[in-house]
Amino acid sequence: MFQAAFAGFSLGLSLILPIGAQNAFVLRQGVAQQNVLLICSLCALSDAVLISAGVFGFGELLLSHPEVARWARWGGALFLSVYGAASLRSALTPRHALGGMGGGEQSAIGAALACLAITWLNPHVYLDTVVLLGSVSTGYQAKEAFALGAIGGSFLFFYALGFGARMLTPLFCRARAWQWLDGIIGLVMLLLASQLVFANLG
Repeated sequence: MFQAAFAGFSLGLSLILPIGAQNAFVLRQGVAQQNVLLICSLCALSDAVLISAGVFGFGELLLSHPEVARWARWGGALFLSVYGAASLRSALTPRHALGGMGGGEQSAIGAALACLAITWLNPHVYLDTVVLLGSVSTGYQAKEAFALGAIGGSFLFFYALGFGARMLTPLFCRARAWQWLDGIIGLVMLLLASQLVFANLG
């Protein structure tokens, strides 16, 4: 059981560590110190639902219907393109302040909706949590332990990223730093969108 839990924890962390749309959003909220607990909780709980779905059988269902995955990739590419373009536009606007999200404070509802959209409209999340983790879990008898390990890794990562980002606060006292962060986030979003488009065309 411990072996399955450790395997789930390790694989879950390795999949979530690379920078992506979800991580970039959590990082930005953490640096701005806005709705951090809410955003981290939404990301971790969403991962828990998706990991559970993958481990307990829905990964195979998704694989058996490739047309669903294809349309999901198109939808994800469109959403990430729009979000990425908005971030690049914000990066070109020198009006950021510490604690501001593009010049003004974002409401909890607005932040939650953006977080849920980035999480649930991003096909990469399904591929990592539902398909890949679900596939690997079939090699372990203690599937519950594997799922709990992966979920634990997700909770640890998101809370560490969100609250650890506060250490970057002194850097973001300068407006230029916000522009650089928005620019990087915008480029990451557009890169992910292009990968989804090429995956559909390939």
